[in-house]
Amino acid sequence: MHILNKVLLAGAMLMPAAAAAEYIPTPEILESRQEFEDARFGVFIHWGIYSMFGQGEWYLNYGLDRDEYAKAASGFYPGSFDAKAWVSAIKDAGAKYICITSRHHDGFSMWDTAQSDYNIVDATPFGRDVLKELADECEKQGIRLHFYYSHIDWTRDDYPMGRTGTTTGKDPEKADWPHYYDFMNAQLKELLTGYGKVGAIWFDGWWDRDEDATPFDWQLDQQYELIHSLQPGCLVGNNHHQTPFEGEDIQIFERDLPGENKAGLSGQDISRLPLETCETMNGMWGYKVKDQNYKDVPTLIRLLAGAAGKGANLLLNVGPQPNGEIPAAALDRFKGLGEWLGKYGETIYGTKAGDFPAQSWGTSTRRGDKLYVHILSAEAPVIYVPTDRKVVSAVAFDDRKPVKFVRHQNGGVSLNLDSIPDTADYIVELTTK
Repeated sequence: MHILNKVLLAGAMLMPAAAAAEYIPTPEILESRQEFEDARFGVFIHWGIYSMFGQGEWYLNYGLDRDEYAKAASGFYPGSFDAKAWVSAIKDAGAKYICITSRHHDGFSMWDTAQSDYNIVDATPFGRDVLKELADECEKQGIRLHFYYSHIDWTRDDYPMGRTGTTTGKDPEKADWPHYYDFMNAQLKELLTGYGKVGAIWFDGWWDRDEDATPFDWQLDQQYELIHSLQPGCLVGNNHHQTPFEGEDIQIFERDLPGENKAGLSGQDISRLPLETCETMNGMWGYKVKDQNYKDVPTLIRLLAGAAGKGANLLLNVGPQPNGEIPAAALDRFKGLGEWLGKYGETIYGTKAGDFPAQSWGTSTRRGDKLYVHILSAEAPVIYVPTDRKVVSAVAFDDRKPVKFVRHQNGGVSLNLDSIPDTADYIVELTTK
């Protein structure tokens, strides 16, 4: 995951050097896109040998030598890892899919890859393929599994040096892009042929070369074609902070809802593709022992409702501990979200963006003739809802009691709530024509 909090203007106009042919999604992809949109909530998992240092997933980039860092693998023994417990907790949280880091920027593979011994089976005493165990459990419990895959590598000499990972001891004279490209595609083939039905490949790292004087050709079009040929229903996403390229099926926004750019990583135009916002539960993506600043459940509820109101999914991250356990604080948030979605999921799952942009008081989602008004931070008991549909009735979603409303001649309605709500998300259901 990219954590440099600055606006990446230098690469805003860059596209892959070779123009890709027009991408026409197959019926399988269209079906997968709809399933993805309907899900609205997924869980991101950043986990690897970087977890052992307790300093986040970018620790190798902070002046460490790659060979010294790699020694951590010999001590990586996540004895408490339990795929069933993970998937059960995530499913109980109301999430519909999981996206896990198969290989992050440190180059360590979390599955039994034949392309390198630097993996969890060959390089650790644990010796188990956690991605296979997770894939099997996701299949059993009906949760879709996505794989994060980094385009960059801070340890392999054949990856041409970018603007990160410059102090790890790589030899830039040994850069060999064709060899590295073949290595990546061979790994992707393993993931797409040996781990069941994959919901999506979630790429990261394009931004590592966004400041090149000559645009770098990542050969994405060929790679995307490979993925779609191996699994015709597998979605492709890329966290490049640009408007989507040909061959991509979802648009990703990092640390911001679509149309916002508070973190400086999401200033791109919004496409017509399914949208996803990835966000941390605390401050880091990978496990950081000092980072206990977890967002509370009401904040996460508002974040989820805010994403749905913009027609986007929320991909909420957790960084498991080096022993394989999900932190207790994260499990507590999962429990709270699951309880809330168990009651209010109808207003989130399978909905479309609301009739109007987010307001100071909140947002809305739509399902058919129902407009769900999510009141997140009202400052007065009367709120104006700027819908252009005719409102027939209004009821509080909780108890189905009527809510008084007044239609305005120029459109929209004012809702009289009697008092200012004191819940994380007070929902009023409007029936419209």
